[in-house]
Amino acid sequence: MGQTVFIPRELDANEPRVAASPDTVKRLAGLGFDVTVEAGAGTASRIPDEEFAKAGAAIGKAGDVAKADVVLKVRRPGEAELKAYRPGTAVIAIMDPYGNDAGVAALASAGVTAFSMEFMPRITRAQSMDVLSSQANLAGYQAVIDAASEYDRALPMMMTAAGTVPAAKVFIMGVGVAGLQAIATARRLGAVVTATDVRPAAKEQVASLGAKFLAIEDEEFKAAETAGGYAKEMSKEYQAKQAALTAEHIAKQDIVITTALIPGRPAPKLVSAAMVASMKPGSVIVDLAVERGGNVEGAASDQVVTTANGVKIVGHLNVPGRVAASASLLYARNLFAFVETLVDKATKTLAINRDDELVKATMLTDGGQVVHPAFAGKPAMMIASSEHARPAAAKKPAAPKKPAAARKPKTSGGIA
Repeated sequence: MGQTVFIPRELDANEPRVAASPDTVKRLAGLGFDVTVEAGAGTASRIPDEEFAKAGAAIGKAGDVAKADVVLKVRRPGEAELKAYRPGTAVIAIMDPYGNDAGVAALASAGVTAFSMEFMPRITRAQSMDVLSSQANLAGYQAVIDAASEYDRALPMMMTAAGTVPAAKVFIMGVGVAGLQAIATARRLGAVVTATDVRPAAKEQVASLGAKFLAIEDEEFKAAETAGGYAKEMSKEYQAKQAALTAEHIAKQDIVITTALIPGRPAPKLVSAAMVASMKPGSVIVDLAVERGGNVEGAASDQVVTTANGVKIVGHLNVPGRVAASASLLYARNLFAFVETLVDKATKTLAINRDDELVKATMLTDGGQVVHPAFAGKPAMMIASSEHARPAAAKKPAAPKKPAAARKPKTSGGIA
């Protein structure tokens, strides 16, 4: 009997994604693993148990995790779930550790070897494992679809015998992976698209998708990128000029999509209440950073807020999960690509090389300790005790030092 990979059903009611697909089940079996999928794990992603079974998986129950060598999840397992995990089990998921000290401590206390997929380094070797990009790509697409569903007019220009319907004006703030996909999707739907970003290099990317780039393109802007591709901090004078240009532009837009989300930090405020108030009734703003406080003043988590002047601010959580069937297929492939690097091809067994750059970048806990450089130095018991020592109303986790893998992403302030 080989080593076992277990795919549980996600317990979070707002998480419809699953960490495997029939395709990756077959591939995992090819690596030498026995695969068990908890009954109903893929239902919300349109993958019935029968499809997993046809691919070679055993359909099991939640308690089967106790026999697993590897657990593949979408979200970090909670303390109650971890009670059933064996010490030494490799747990691979989107761990969301920033500001969740108690959750990280629980992983360490359970003795599992936890890998945080969002810390995957952005190097050529790891492109197929980049969960931030795969999921942000779908978030950018879905943001436009959500905006279109709230917008009570057509997006493309239509010339009819009865007259012409003008094209909707769409403004994308942040040209990371999500922003680029939002531009492409809005353009496919026939909108007139503009976009902004803090990096000069983004101008060419925006133009390549048929959109217009918006920025104060003075000498400071032209020198706003380091040799390594990072954005420099702009002067207060430049920021004021850019803010004035943005405010003037937003007032003329039908749809605004904001994508500035940086892991481990509060989302920067890009759209003020005054900017929202300047927009026309019926306009729509989609805030993709609402889970970290939002880019838009007045945005609310998991709500569509209608302002006094008739502007809708859309703040859906887990936007990739809104297209779960597609998101799960991509996420499952990301996980498989990583698991493949952890397997000894000769013995067909799990063989974690702790000196490997991918392992170093993503390993969060190991051997009962928190080992990731952003969180190491906080032993499991220290994290747990400090979290419980503070009254609930006073919990304000200190801003953690970012790991090398997550430091200043080259993709801008936009998602992924």
